[in-house]
Amino acid sequence: APAPPKAEAKAKALKAKKAVLKGVHSHKKKKIRTSPTFRRPKTLRLRRQPKYPRKSAPRRNKLDHYAIIKFPLTTESAMKKIEDNNTLVFIVDVKANKHQIKQAVKKLYDIDVAKVNTLIRPDGEKKAYVRLAPDYDALDVANKVSFLPTNPLMLTPWVQMMHMLATKA
Repeated sequence: APAPPKAEAKAKALKAKKAVLKGVHSHKKKKIRTSPTFRRPKTLRLRRQPKYPRKSAPRRNKLDHYAIIKFPLTTESAMKKIEDNNTLVFIVDVKANKHQIKQAVKKLYDIDVAKVNTLIRPDGEKKAYVRLAPDYDALDVANKVSFLPTNPLMLTPWVQMMHMLATKA
């Protein structure tokens, strides 16, 4: 219930009296400045609310698994690596790093990789030596994904011999 008009008027009059006697300007506390440097206060900064996307579609990752691994090497030294060191040799994209190569081999050939060594050949290509986990045999994997050329006559004598051994097994 609102106060009766007489009481309201009385309160207003007392307030006016107090204002006349003491003054309306109260003393504000001065903020103590602890540094001589003036720093602009941190104001409210709103996040951007774009009306439309600036790009029509997100950028496609050009270095996918198929782009990373170009082709396997089937040179005599690469075959020796398969036989002796349980290692497959690939030519890969120059921009691919060891982690990406490892993931690509894992996905494309469904094998576990122990480690990857890389080098850049004098012709500018990147060569990756992919050491397989001990529970995988590089020769079996190479046969399965037809690393070894199907025509044995295309191979050097040493690789021909290896190819014969692989096909017998």
